[in-house]
Amino acid sequence: MRTSDVTHDTALLRRLNTRATLHALRQGGAQTLTQLARAAGLSRQTAEVALADLVERGLAEEAAPTEGGAGRPARRFRFRADAGHVVGVDVGPRRILAMLADLNGDVLAEQRLDIDERLPAAERLALAERAATACADAAAVARGGVWAATAGTSGVVDRSGMVTVSHLIPGWTGLDLGGQVGRWFGCQGFAANDANLAAVAEHWRGSARHVDDVVYVLSGYRAGHGLLLDGRLRAGRTGSAGELGRLPLTGWEDPSVVLGREGRGAEEIFEAARAGEERALGVLDRIAHGLARGASALVLVVDPELVVVGGGFSRAGELLLEPMRAHLAAMCLNPPEVALSTFGEESIALGAVRLALDHVDRERLDL
Repeated sequence: MRTSDVTHDTALLRRLNTRATLHALRQGGAQTLTQLARAAGLSRQTAEVALADLVERGLAEEAAPTEGGAGRPARRFRFRADAGHVVGVDVGPRRILAMLADLNGDVLAEQRLDIDERLPAAERLALAERAATACADAAAVARGGVWAATAGTSGVVDRSGMVTVSHLIPGWTGLDLGGQVGRWFGCQGFAANDANLAAVAEHWRGSARHVDDVVYVLSGYRAGHGLLLDGRLRAGRTGSAGELGRLPLTGWEDPSVVLGREGRGAEEIFEAARAGEERALGVLDRIAHGLARGASALVLVVDPELVVVGGGFSRAGELLLEPMRAHLAAMCLNPPEVALSTFGEESIALGAVRLALDHVDRERLDL
């Protein structure tokens, strides 16, 4: 064997050992070297070399000693979740929500802004940038400390982060939203459809964390869908999977249309329905029917384990879910379970955080 081949194999083995040690460190919290070696399936000496590499890279550090016990405590090491950060931003028609998180996905700072739905694209982007950078400033994170950023928004967003179709936000069609977000922090930027990101958040830490086949229903200012199969987001070839509003046969009717005919706001309807008003309960039933009809198109095709209902109308709780379950049962051969979103209107920004973390895991922490 040539010397170059041996060198290559040795370097590869070292990287694999370091990756295994990092994985064990992230999964197990603060650990002694002996515990870390056992968790990584390595000898103590090999784990020590890998750990030194991680410390040099700034990804591991010595943890504070445990209190109590006789004698000198064993040294423990932990993953440095603050070695880098990610940003997730929900840029909607009426609201901006930005989050900054560490490498464990723990949210360190948030910024919320209510905005006019008629706001021009340039001003909307400027406010989104202000909210995102304010999160970093609040957590004392330098721009270079943000390793990836993702924006979620309504409309069709392709794999490159380009908004190809947007009916709700002025000047949004044709915008390279992923590129814009990346430029705010000088890092890799991404963009995705809001319902898709909400589905990712629910599967990560929410109502869908124990299932892999999920239909997410975004209900509120507009209605939309996100789809996960085998735990993976399925946005389709152009990012337009789940855009059921384009299919007249579904009889899709956005909740905003129903409310417009009623002449009352969502919160007023919720309050009246909770008080038992028959007319308000009827409005929620019509909204539930529309949401069920749209969701049934996906349910009949992919037969998911769970339908998660999120967005603003999820605040109605069981007053919305109960009739929706009944309508789905009438429309579908084997209706799935229907559950409320864990995160409500925060799901989109959290999903954006998760998408940014996925990039960091692949490109920065896979070693």
